[in-house]
Amino acid sequence: MNRSLLSKQINKELIDELKNNTQVLLSFLQNQNDGTIVYALEKLGKLENGYSKEPLLSLLNNQNENIRTLSIKNLAKIGDVSLLPTFVKYARLDESTEVRRESVSAVGRLRNEKAIPVLIEFLKDNDPKVVMQAIRGLLVFSQREEVKNELKKLIDHPNELIKEVINKEVNGIQYKSNNSQKHDEFPFSLKNTVVHGDVQKILKHVPDESIHLTFTSPPYYNARDYSIYQSYDEYLKFLENTFKEVHRVTKEGRFFVLNTSPIIIPRISRAHASKRYPIPYDIHPLLVKMGWEFIDDIVWLKPEACVKNRNAGFLQHRKPLAYKPNAVTEMLMVYRKKSDKLIDWNIQQYSWDKVKKSKVLDKYETTNVWRIDPTFDKIHSAVFPIELCNRVVKYYSFIGDLIFDPFAGSGTLGRAALNLNRHFFLTEKESKYINRIKEELNKSDNLFSFKDSQPSFVDLENFIKSIKGTI
Repeated sequence: MNRSLLSKQINKELIDELKNNTQVLLSFLQNQNDGTIVYALEKLGKLENGYSKEPLLSLLNNQNENIRTLSIKNLAKIGDVSLLPTFVKYARLDESTEVRRESVSAVGRLRNEKAIPVLIEFLKDNDPKVVMQAIRGLLVFSQREEVKNELKKLIDHPNELIKEVINKEVNGIQYKSNNSQKHDEFPFSLKNTVVHGDVQKILKHVPDESIHLTFTSPPYYNARDYSIYQSYDEYLKFLENTFKEVHRVTKEGRFFVLNTSPIIIPRISRAHASKRYPIPYDIHPLLVKMGWEFIDDIVWLKPEACVKNRNAGFLQHRKPLAYKPNAVTEMLMVYRKKSDKLIDWNIQQYSWDKVKKSKVLDKYETTNVWRIDPTFDKIHSAVFPIELCNRVVKYYSFIGDLIFDPFAGSGTLGRAALNLNRHFFLTEKESKYINRIKEELNKSDNLFSFKDSQPSFVDLENFIKSIKGTI
């Protein structure tokens, strides 16, 4: 049945009656189809008495694993320690992994010391999610020596999430910031600054944890006239070294959004094949290793008319193996600087007024497919569309934040930052793009709104002096 219709049929009044009358609940469960039962079980809410106990127990032999899972979940709400043997039975024997996980969770939610031996047993389970539920239940008793010793045995568990939890909760290992500056602040010398020079040399002089958000598209491997590398390995090493520094200068728990796509290097003759390099997939493991946590993949979808036609040959001959689709997408890989703190902590570092003013109140994209037309520029061959920059800046920063692009190109990110009441820090190696950045920033709606928003254009030498406070 349609869930909107179910919501009318199973209203608050009926739910209250089901929760407080054993016979009514039992009769209801015996006379409904699986979909209706699942919906009702999802809506039961708090169960502060034992009226639901027997009807829920009657569902544990139901063939539908969702019904068994939700029955266990609701039984756990009653907080009846006499249910411990039931939870243990289904945690050990049920054929559904979801039921087993929920059963171990239910054991832990009893918060009763009788559950300790059972939870310790499930630390050896083959399902990492079962183990995680057992850990969760045992953390309530983590001050007890026997529990602490059992948890410590998991430090070499093959699952990375289990090791992370044990390191934090048992061994006290945390990702701590050494920066004394407030989270919503940044060095004044970086504010609305464009530095002309090599990004790796520039980043060496940027203080730790200065940047709130980085959004960039690195030069493509030997595909443009402004990026020449001796080998693909050299190219990846360059990106790795650069993004290690970006990680260092990024504030705890803040975001890095990387725009890349696979790239084709044309063949040298018809006797040789062209080469396609999967840049996003090769750079990803390097980013994770240096301390970036993967959050999301966003697909930038362009109109097919805007991209190079790779399909023309196949269109004519239709021979298998020679199919080449037109590449209408690029990837926006979203990463967060690894932290023990949740995103809520980052938000709480700002005043309520700043959070309120930063809210995304207009229409926003609800999917990870962004349909945005590319921008073409007579000076720069790979320009960010302003709409792409606007979305990233709005979704991943607050007003007043510092937004960084290490490969600034035409400077569109700086313009988006100003328009959205943020500040920018840009670096660009090619002198021919510096004037283009000036032109782009002059388009900003807010450029002259504040006296301290005037952009500063400096070379590496003067940037170093400004960081040291000598100019």
